[in-house]
Amino acid sequence: MQNELLKFLMIYNFWLILFVGIFIAAEKILPARNQSFFTRPLIGQDIFWFTFNTHLFGFIYAFLWNYGPLDIFSNFEAYLRPKLAFLSLANRPFWLQFLILLFVQDFLEWGIHNLLHRVPWLWSFHKLHHSITEMDWIGNYRFHWFEVLVYRSLKYLPLFLLNADYLAILAVAVVATAFGNFNHSNLKISLGPLKYIFNSPKFHIWHHAKIEKPHNFAIVFSFWDYLFRTAHTENRTPEIGFIGMEKYPSSLVERLIYPMLGKSRN
Repeated sequence: MQNELLKFLMIYNFWLILFVGIFIAAEKILPARNQSFFTRPLIGQDIFWFTFNTHLFGFIYAFLWNYGPLDIFSNFEAYLRPKLAFLSLANRPFWLQFLILLFVQDFLEWGIHNLLHRVPWLWSFHKLHHSITEMDWIGNYRFHWFEVLVYRSLKYLPLFLLNADYLAILAVAVVATAFGNFNHSNLKISLGPLKYIFNSPKFHIWHHAKIEKPHNFAIVFSFWDYLFRTAHTENRTPEIGFIGMEKYPSSLVERLIYPMLGKSRN
């Protein structure tokens, strides 16, 4: 019985499903805003994005990796790993692997997230995520598949060179998923002074605020934004979305092809 439980704990999808139940229940018990999860606008689309970005996208990524342009990474692996073997975390204690991997991955994702807002072409894909009009945990999965590809590709080599064990990689993925759900959730929770260290619903909702200048790019650690002076909060709930959202399409198919249209970069 104990071995079977350990097997479940070592599967990412176990944690993914567990978090679904936890956050649906938590938002019902301690909501920050009066909104209904199951009847809110475009919930059907968000269920699609949740399913696609957590499962179906893996097939696309595997195809691009094995038969498409991403196979270029295999050449970098063969060349760089022997030369940068000192970066390897293999055989280090689990806690050290976990902490280093978490900090490095989170900083990379903070930087990539920043790029998604600064580069017009990348912003045309990221607009899908900012089309959210009611924040809740499942909004964490409303991403265009190309954006997921950008994240994975830009993170791959730096994280690959760390050569961490599977359990450390899994633990970081679980923590990042938990924080992603938490940050987007409709939860009335205050972190107190820990808000300067960890991301939270109160902090992240201002990233989704319908204002000109983007702020709060944090995924797990909010201190990146305080360190680089991109943090912004106010003691109120902002209108969320993005400027010019009235021109953004609402159908699933149109949202998939929208970034390929020249006008989408305006």
